Amino acid sequence: MTAQAGPPPSGTRTSEPQGAPAAPPPDLGAALSLRGLWKRFGEKIAVKGMSLDVPAGSFYGLVGPNGAGKTTTLSMATGLLRPDFGTVHVRGTDLWQRPDEAKRGLGVLPDGVRLFDRLTGTQLITYAGLLRGMDRDTVASRTADLLRAFDLTKDANTYVVDYSAGMTKKIALASALIHAPGTLVLDEPFEAVDPVSAANIREILADYVASGGTVVVSSHVMDLVQRMCDHVAIIAEGQVLAAGTIDEVRGEQSLEDRFVDLVGGRSTGEGLGWLRSSSASS
Repeated sequence: MTAQAGPPPSGTRTSEPQGAPAAPPPDLGAALSLRGLWKRFGEKIAVKGMSLDVPAGSFYGLVGPNGAGKTTTLSMATGLLRPDFGTVHVRGTDLWQRPDEAKRGLGVLPDGVRLFDRLTGTQLITYAGLLRGMDRDTVASRTADLLRAFDLTKDANTYVVDYSAGMTKKIALASALIHAPGTLVLDEPFEAVDPVSAANIREILADYVASGGTVVVSSHVMDLVQRMCDHVAIIAEGQVLAAGTIDEVRGEQSLEDRFVDLVGGRSTGEGLGWLRSSSASS
């Protein structure tokens, strides 16, 4: 299957910047295959030649410190942000050459997602389904199923603006699932979510992967990624430092210790002796 069908869209260059090493060919069997992605904002290069393969059927964690380029990478991987260079393939389909076809297989929960919060929960999921071109009967049936699965049935007719942070994450995720995508890309889905809602989301995602779906999730919580994911990539300064199965990446260490070893930046309390002596005397 060839992915290059005509010239790239205006503003996207598939070849690497001058002097950068050539990226290998994409893996057309992967759920997501990123090749040589670059993105600059002003003087800052946020992503530097990112290449990464997400195996189909995997639960893939993307971890990195603040400012590592996680959100920028996921935005480019889902068509929300155009790369300066590089390509993205969604199960073999070039995202920028054939965006409609590629995006049909994606469900996306962006970081800081803005919802139409003057709609009720039912209306929001319904709207998401109709935007995908689904028929009303299927949308109605799936909306009821999703509200029940996310424990939102009793709040189905409440406006989303009145939802808690956890409920908002769940209704946004339900909207991303309505069209039964093959791949879910979730940017910080557990941020500001209470433990009960987080457990509910994890269970639904685990069932989704067990049924053949692929999940890509970014998170700062290493223990959560270690328990939940089977693959992981550690990134910093817009580059991949390590990628593979959880066991391959962490080796004999915990994922958190391996992350700190690769990323660095751990500091001590040196110079804060005054704080310890102050607390001891109070």
